[in-house]
Amino acid sequence: MRRNKVKDIWAAGGEAITGWLGIPSSISAELMAQQGWDAVTVDLQHGATDYVDMVPMLQAISTTDTAPFVRVPWNDPAIIGKVLDAGAYGVICPMVNTAEEADAFVRACRYFPLGGRSVGPLRASLYAGSDYFKHANETVVTMAMIESEQAVKNLEDILKTPNLDAVFVGPSDLAVTFGEAPGFDPRYPAVYEAIEYIAAKCKEAGVIPGIHCGSVAYGVEMRRMGYRFMAYLSDFRMLQQIVSRSLPAFRAGTVSDLTP
Repeated sequence: MRRNKVKDIWAAGGEAITGWLGIPSSISAELMAQQGWDAVTVDLQHGATDYVDMVPMLQAISTTDTAPFVRVPWNDPAIIGKVLDAGAYGVICPMVNTAEEADAFVRACRYFPLGGRSVGPLRASLYAGSDYFKHANETVVTMAMIESEQAVKNLEDILKTPNLDAVFVGPSDLAVTFGEAPGFDPRYPAVYEAIEYIAAKCKEAGVIPGIHCGSVAYGVEMRRMGYRFMAYLSDFRMLQQIVSRSLPAFRAGTVSDLTP
């Protein structure tokens, strides 16, 4: 079976960085996968993508050694099974607030006897190899999103979930549940303290902590804090940012580091 690049990085003690795909395009997926990310995540929750968009995006990613991850829209075994059968090597599941929800998510990702995933790895066996079924349970990454005050309170129990590889902080929803405004890179004291707490508890439990970052500076802080899986913006946000910065400069005829 093809190896999971992200798991290899973690096994060596390193941190993995994922690109993020919100644009429903195999061209965008192919372009992003060739930029040197360790993984690229197709976002079925808040991205403009659905399953039909996702399949050719995963095919485009597979032209590189970048690990294909998918954020599913919800903790639903039907869509979890479909993205895995399509070749996702990591599943990120939103709004996991209790140990029971974490267990249901992980079991949906694992074949018997570790879970209840149905056998039928249609494209996964093409991407991963004919021995996919034999090695899938140990290769596919399970990553539960911690993005509410409730989830933080239940974190220690969530981290005890058998076969849960990692958790992933959703900073916007986490901030909102603490009564703050949504957005990347929150610095509200209670929210930042929760982010530190998550990293510390993950280290104790031997679970990989992940987080979505909106800036290089925040990513540096998170790495120092112990986060070992970091998403940086998205194809949508990167396009939006470069145009919003460079177009006014182009109109004005001013030269900066952002304009070729």
